[in-house]
Amino acid sequence: MRLILFCFLLFPILPVWAQTQGSTQQPPTREALQQQQKQLQEEIDNLNATLNAIRKNKKQSLTEVAIIQRKLAIRERLIHKINQEIQRLNDDIYNKQLEINRLKRQLDTLKQNYAKSIVFAYKNRSSYEYLNFLFSASDFNDALKRMAFLRSYRQYREAEAQTILKTSELRQQAIVDMNNAKEQQTKVLETQSNQLKVLEQDKKEKDQIVNQLKNKEKDYLAQLRKTERQRQILNEAIKAAIRREIAEAERRERERLAKAKADAAKKPSATANNTPLPKNNNTSATNTPKASDEPITGVVSADRNETRTYSVFESTPEGREMSINFENNRGRLPWPVSGGAVVGQFGTNIVPGTKLKETNDGIFISTKIGAPVRCVADGEVISVMDLGDFQGVLVQHGKYFTVYNKLSDVSVNRGQQVKAGTLIGHAAADFDGEGKIEFRVMNGSNKFVNPEQWLKSR
Repeated sequence: MRLILFCFLLFPILPVWAQTQGSTQQPPTREALQQQQKQLQEEIDNLNATLNAIRKNKKQSLTEVAIIQRKLAIRERLIHKINQEIQRLNDDIYNKQLEINRLKRQLDTLKQNYAKSIVFAYKNRSSYEYLNFLFSASDFNDALKRMAFLRSYRQYREAEAQTILKTSELRQQAIVDMNNAKEQQTKVLETQSNQLKVLEQDKKEKDQIVNQLKNKEKDYLAQLRKTERQRQILNEAIKAAIRREIAEAERRERERLAKAKADAAKKPSATANNTPLPKNNNTSATNTPKASDEPITGVVSADRNETRTYSVFESTPEGREMSINFENNRGRLPWPVSGGAVVGQFGTNIVPGTKLKETNDGIFISTKIGAPVRCVADGEVISVMDLGDFQGVLVQHGKYFTVYNKLSDVSVNRGQQVKAGTLIGHAAADFDGEGKIEFRVMNGSNKFVNPEQWLKSR
């Protein structure tokens, strides 16, 4: 009876290895954070290369400040990603330590129970105890059940021994993983320390350049006024081209609607002349669906699952398809130039401590003088603009537009259908003697938006 009671006390204990298989989780991956850090570091490297190229030209420019300010912002984002990785490693180490402690407690419990089982089996090892347990059965079937029970008990003891080994292996692996996480944490902390030092150097460098700019602030203000005049000229040219396209699109839509109305009016009379009308048939012009006199705007169902706002540029299937394709590629559009770095951000950029302020309707990308500039999506060239010192190209993508400015020459013509990758022209030299282009994106409301949100990550 002692044997039976002891076995029933042991059997409810589930194998720990089976429990740990369901409860142990894989450590969270840091691949996404590391990939983001890599991209940010590559952008910083591109900015440093651009800055070094600019400094070879002894003519100082506002571009230096813009590059350093952008580099500071990117490095702060990089440090933030590193901090996130450190926090992830801290969580990994904490969770691994909890797992090691839990496995140790379970291993101690298993070893104690297994030791008791072995001692009990040793004390009752004689064949007399075994036979006594069998012969005390009430009948033959009861004896068979007792034999099966004893066989199961031996198998359970063997399983318990395997569970102890498995649990011990899991604990050792958890210790190895925790030590690896600590080593990685040490490396990441070192990287963080280095980046913080470089950040301080960048801040000092920016302050030094700003102090130098203050001595020539009047000259740079004159340069910014010239840049602002060019921006206004370009904006007026873009507005004029879009107004022209809107008027043309509305004219075509009016003609289409008038033709549809005329065709609808002819159908009842043709039916009356050629085919007898059945009785009680009230066919008349009032029963014929009429096309609307209004241009296509507002919410129109593109399919059963989607509604969207259409503009006059989407009154044709081709226009709608081009718009939708452009929208679907948000964040995945190719860059208009290969290589280079963003040296002028979208929006209003201010040089701290000075009166120098510049408003950008797009982004400025550094590149080599004469570098090819390519279209980012399928569309139609609706304007080639001569802006004096530079040339610009306006491309329509349904209700969206892209602008390619600061070109030395243009390789397309107005009305030409272009594809993503079509050569638009070549980059010109900017005021500071460096290659640079301006790229803009205009949404369906004819407002400029941040192009970096539409371009793919490099």
